[in-house]
Amino acid sequence: MTSKTTAPSAPADAPQADLVQADLAQADLAQADLPLSGQAMSISPSISIRHEIPRDDPWVEDLHGVAFGPGRFARTAFRVRERFPHDPALSLIAEYEGRPIGSVRMTPVSVGEIQGYLLGPLATDPDYRNKGAGRALVQKVTEMSLEGGAEFILLVGDAPYYQPLGYEPAASGAIVFPGPVDPARILVRCRNRELLGRLAGKISAA
Repeated sequence: MTSKTTAPSAPADAPQADLVQADLAQADLAQADLPLSGQAMSISPSISIRHEIPRDDPWVEDLHGVAFGPGRFARTAFRVRERFPHDPALSLIAEYEGRPIGSVRMTPVSVGEIQGYLLGPLATDPDYRNKGAGRALVQKVTEMSLEGGAEFILLVGDAPYYQPLGYEPAASGAIVFPGPVDPARILVRCRNRELLGRLAGKISAA
């Protein structure tokens, strides 16, 4: 994506309180955020995380097109996001040396009347991968969601990527999406781990 020039730089009027340096995220990851594998995560010290602002939207949409292609609209997780709006307070941008390189959004959903979030889309500029931006975004938005009162965070993704961040496989067949999903890719992070075994039902609006 380096050939594209539509990506906004970090705006001068962005609130400084919104900026979260990745070295703080690394300190958090050394503690309870890696309960399964305990694997260390490499995050570039040049990465910072801030809230998404309206002027980022064209860049984020362009990033989604590059990362997922036109077929993304047929994916079941995208169908959920089309039906329910994402939460602007949990929409984050990762920057590398002041340039936006990654994005994550969260959609409020409920499963069996329990309130939580569907994580994603999570996307990173292909020219800036392997710097830890995606993992830093997941770690930060997960922390913010659980601290804000969410009972669970649900996603569809690769277990080897998300398990080091505390996500675990959902009970097989328990969570019903409005379309086909590979059950092995349905992962959950719960505020109370006991909820993992009883979280079940159709995904609906929060």
